[in-house]
Amino acid sequence: MTESAAPTAPTHERGAFGHPRGLMTLFNTELWERFSYYGMRAFLILYMTDVARGGLGLETEISGAIYGLYTFGVYALALPGGWIADRIVGQRLAVLYGGIVIALGHFTLAAPLVIPGSDYWSFYLGLIFLVIGTGLLKPNVSAIVGDLYEGDTPERRDAGFSIYYMGINIGAFLGPLVCGYFAENVDWHLGFSLAGIGMIFGLVFYMRGTPALKGAGELNEEALARVAQGRRQLMMGLGAFAALAIVIYALVATGTITMTVIGFAQATGLIVVIVAAIYFGSVMAIACRDKVERHRVFVIFLLFLGAAMFWSGFEQAGSSMNIYARDLTDRVIFGWEMPTSWLQSVNPIFIILLAPVMGLLWVQLGARNPSIPVKFGMGLALLGVGFLVLAWGSFYVPEGAASSPAVGVSMTWLVVTYFFHTVGELALSPVGLSSVTKLSPHRLVGQMMGTWFMGAALGNLVAGLIAGRIETLPPEQLFTVVASIAIGSGLLFLLFSPLINRATHGVK
Repeated sequence: MTESAAPTAPTHERGAFGHPRGLMTLFNTELWERFSYYGMRAFLILYMTDVARGGLGLETEISGAIYGLYTFGVYALALPGGWIADRIVGQRLAVLYGGIVIALGHFTLAAPLVIPGSDYWSFYLGLIFLVIGTGLLKPNVSAIVGDLYEGDTPERRDAGFSIYYMGINIGAFLGPLVCGYFAENVDWHLGFSLAGIGMIFGLVFYMRGTPALKGAGELNEEALARVAQGRRQLMMGLGAFAALAIVIYALVATGTITMTVIGFAQATGLIVVIVAAIYFGSVMAIACRDKVERHRVFVIFLLFLGAAMFWSGFEQAGSSMNIYARDLTDRVIFGWEMPTSWLQSVNPIFIILLAPVMGLLWVQLGARNPSIPVKFGMGLALLGVGFLVLAWGSFYVPEGAASSPAVGVSMTWLVVTYFFHTVGELALSPVGLSSVTKLSPHRLVGQMMGTWFMGAALGNLVAGLIAGRIETLPPEQLFTVVASIAIGSGLLFLLFSPLINRATHGVK
């Protein structure tokens, strides 16, 4: 029996703690990108629904639909963003271009600071820029981290990603504190500007640290030979998209069809579900080569549904739970009113504190480690428990809470809810990503990973639509319904876990 070959020596220059120097470049890039994303997201729906301080003054239901479409687009465009990097420009340039477009998006949102009356056009154009830029940057910066550890040991690679994810959560913690404070207390558009400045910082770190990447994220010779073909395909795709947009616009403009933001968001969600079902069905019927592959792909389909269900609740942090914090929560501390958006920093703090604990727990459990469906069931159930806490707290909301920040329930209700949601996220999200890579046939891994992003995109869209009901349904009723659906879904995963485990054919 021959011994397995040892990992080839990594070619990247070592820096802090023996990791590639390029890791800190990507750490800082992602920290500031997440600063800009979560900093803006923390007050986005507050700005859309604000009337008194120069916000857009939109109805909550419309604002929720726009919020859902925006966050849907951020995740959905990760698929074409990854494709463009793989086929045309490479990950390194995709991250650079994406960061530039993100900064342009934030500064476009901030345009009313210097261009009075530009609120609506700058708002929608800015969101479009943000969706495109994030779709280019987000999937590809992670891919470059993986390239830095090509030929390295799995343990060092995992450690590198742990450091990288710490940067994500530091940015997610700081963004709402800085951008949210100035947006709520000075000017909404100043908050957008600070988010854009954060992305500029990220670009500066990225460009200055590019030499440390040592070619990671560059197209190889085989990919370079297909660039011209990729460009043609991209132009054809953009042309088809433009033609479809023109047809839809013409139908709406002539009154042939009626299209509202809410209706468009609902139709988008339905289309995604139908396309996903058709896609998974065709993969199982045509692309899978045997029963084992079909069973495993079916499990991925179940994980897609579970992920969509989970994110549809979890991502209400920036929408319905943000409105709950603004209107129904007492945020006055010793006479000082805490900005609503600051509560968005609770989740990343819990992530930073609890991620090592959860990781140690899974290691200590060893062979008794819960299976894939059990962890999904746990994640969904904990999500539901968090909403039950919020529904419970809603029964204690006094009359007139929406008219005064000092009249409302304690912030403890939201903090406890975020605690349960974070533990649920740590149970479900990492195992979902890992499981998809292990369950997928090797030749379909990229496509199957794309379905995970689409599950997150669908969940974000649904979260926005649910948030729009917070002013038409009593919060205790809304959150009880959401909790019931989440817990029910979790129990289904737990109940059928033996069957799902059997369908994985040994994948743990």
